[in-house]
Formats: sequence, structure tokens, C-alpha cells
Amino acid sequence: MRWAVMGGALLATAGFGWVWAQESEVPLKDAPKLETVNQKASYIIGHNIGSQLKREAIEPDVDALLIGIKEAIAGKKMGIPTKDAQAVMQEFSRLAQAAQEEKKKGVGAKNLDEAKKFLAGNTKKDGVITTKSGLQYEVIKEGAGAIPKASDKVRTHYKGTLLDGTVFDSSYDRGEPAEFPVGGVIKGWVEALQLMKVGSKWKLYIPPDLGYGERGAGEDIGPNAMLTFEIELLDIVE
Repeated sequence: MRWAVMGGALLATAGFGWVWAQESEVPLKDAPKLETVNQKASYIIGHNIGSQLKREAIEPDVDALLIGIKEAIAGKKMGIPTKDAQAVMQEFSRLAQAAQEEKKKGVGAKNLDEAKKFLAGNTKKDGVITTKSGLQYEVIKEGAGAIPKASDKVRTHYKGTLLDGTVFDSSYDRGEPAEFPVGGVIKGWVEALQLMKVGSKWKLYIPPDLGYGERGAGEDIGPNAMLTFEIELLDIVE
């Protein structure tokens, strides 16, 4: 975590580089009335700052945060000397990063346990095939074309979901197939694509170690997340 980067993100927010959070279905009881443009804009700026802090897994003292904002807007000098402030922020960054890593480990352990339980039960489902690596798949439609090699480039349509059904990626939603080298994707896909014939449509159940593993990917795919894909192998690209 680098505060220079984070500071830049907050400045970008204040410069109208908005990042919209999902609307809450339950409004706060003490939410202020937002009537003027200034009130609404001020609220939006504050909400974006809070959203940024949440994404960075930072839990500030909100009262102290508001005091700092008010004093800065009033043009007051910061009450902590710059030299001391730098030391404080370094220590705060260290503590925040340690807390984030600990939280990530907990999420990873939970995801791994859920993945193992699901995959163990899924082996009993009719039509599910399990390979030596642990990859599971169902053949929805069997094609009659060629089988790609690791060195080939393929064109596919696909939809990726998490264990809870959340869609994290879909070429169908984008309205166009995706092209990529067989050897350039996650292990579960590399293995499956070299078993599929062109024209096939399969459903893949990808264990964490054949997906993004402990590191996860972006905000949607957590550590040790099990992934499910519906994939159509449309063509081998010459």
C-alpha cells in the first residue's frame, strides 16, 4: 500500500474521476437531506472517499477523518508535524497491510473449504467427468471439429461464475466471442480446451489451484475461489 498512490486516487476523485458504488437498499437512518447541488456534490465526494478507503481495506477513525477534512478546508495547518506524520503513516500502512493479509488468508481458507466440499459432491452428479488434475466438466454439446493444441489460438464464447452464482465475466454480455492462445489462460482452461472438439459446449468446474489460486484476480475473484464456466469452442484461429 503506497499512500502516494492512494492520495492520487483521492485527488482524482475530487477531480471528478468518479467511481460509482452500488446503491444500498437500506438508507441510513441519520442520512442528511440533500437538497442543493452543493450538498449533493459534497455527499458524492465524501462517499467516493469512503468507498476508496473501503476498497483499500482501511478503517479510519471517522471522527478524526472529518476533523482533518474540516481543518484542511478551513486552511488550518495540520496539527501533526510533517516529520511525525510521515512516521505515523508508515506505521499505519504497515498495520493496515498486515490486517489486509490476515483477512485475505481467512477468506482464502473459507473459499478453499467451500470449493472442496462442492467438488466432492459434484463428482456424484450424473454426467460430470473428473480428470487426474481435479478439473471437472460436463459435456453439454459434443462438437465434431478438430481439437486444439496448446500452441493454437482459439475463438470461444463463455460465461464465468463464482460458486454463489455471481457472473464475473461473459463474452455473451459483451456481444462478441473472445480470441486467445490456448496456452495463455488459466490451467483449467488450458487442460479443457485440449480435450474439446470445435463445436463443443462444455461446463467446467475449476478448482482453485487450476484457476487463480491464492492470489485471486481483481475485486470479483477472491483467493482460492472456485470458478464455473460455460464455454463454447467456436473455432481454431489460423
